[in-house]
Amino acid sequence: MNLCSSTRCALLFLAILFCSAIGVGAQPTSQNAPRDQTTLRVATRDIAPFMFHEANARTGFSAELWKAIGAKLKVQTQWETYDSVKSLLGGVQKNQADIGIAAISITSEREKKFDFSQPMFNSGLQILVRDQNGDANMIAGLLSVFSPALWRLLGFVLLIVLIPAHIIWLVERTHPNGIIENRRYFPGIFKAIWWSAGTLGAQADEMPRSAIGRAVAVIWMFSGIIFVAYFTAVVTASLTVQQLQGDIQSPNDLPGKRVATLSGSTSSAFLRDKNVAPIEYSKIDDAYSALLEKKVEAVVFDSPVLLYYATRGGRGQSHVVGTIFRKEDYGIVFPRGSKWRKPVNEALLDLREDGTYQELYDKWFASESGN
Repeated sequence: MNLCSSTRCALLFLAILFCSAIGVGAQPTSQNAPRDQTTLRVATRDIAPFMFHEANARTGFSAELWKAIGAKLKVQTQWETYDSVKSLLGGVQKNQADIGIAAISITSEREKKFDFSQPMFNSGLQILVRDQNGDANMIAGLLSVFSPALWRLLGFVLLIVLIPAHIIWLVERTHPNGIIENRRYFPGIFKAIWWSAGTLGAQADEMPRSAIGRAVAVIWMFSGIIFVAYFTAVVTASLTVQQLQGDIQSPNDLPGKRVATLSGSTSSAFLRDKNVAPIEYSKIDDAYSALLEKKVEAVVFDSPVLLYYATRGGRGQSHVVGTIFRKEDYGIVFPRGSKWRKPVNEALLDLREDGTYQELYDKWFASESGN
């Protein structure tokens, strides 16, 4: 073998070794996460019960969920704190953070600018109001008793009072000792109506003399007992509802009211769509304070956040009303084309399947949902 051939063989052997080294080095060390990064910059914001500080450490549902995901991916976390969801999303979009997690709603508008994980939490909007108490609220409750529905009920009662009144007028005016002394329709019918109304209220001062009249009186007295019980129940229920909920019970009651929410949130957009000009705050805690200080009449925001406050910091001072509306999902947000979306989704699915997700959910939300 000549020198030239030996050189070519040596070069070929070196090339094979170089390619093999590249192939071995390119293989990832983990099936779940890329190999070239072990510390992730995670953007977040403080919003209980999803993310907040306790004993100088991050805790909350989103914080503990991400810690479990990070353990699956075998990565370290460098927290980057932002003041609002708007600034958080801006940090992710500018690649100042690799991932964003807190209580971030997945919307069609945000999907145009970011990638999202599969939903990590099902949410929606709800209304928080002050607890109603005091004499002023009782007066408002009394005024609310005279609602259109109650006026219709009273109109119906006045109408049916005329039925026994006419029967009594017909049978008693011809009886020698009847309670209707004047046989003419007027003013005899007025005496009969007075008797009918008094009997309905269990205040009749005389009984008919005729057999038919007495039979009608007995039936009408039992009807009066039922009516009084029903009327009392309606009034009591109306006062109770007024005392517990005030005059805000659903989104339809919000127009014309002073309503607080978080600036740049989906709740702010919802209120504007409903022709409600929201009073916006940069922190949800400021909105709570405005409610308790009577600067606003309601706070509209994410249901789990409001429920957490109503059962803890605002307990005995506020409560949520109505049902959840404008349902939405929370997700983990990534810059467009992020290589971390797939491994995070895989880890999130693993946590759902092994029961870790449900344990975290029960820890933070079972007491609020009543489960």
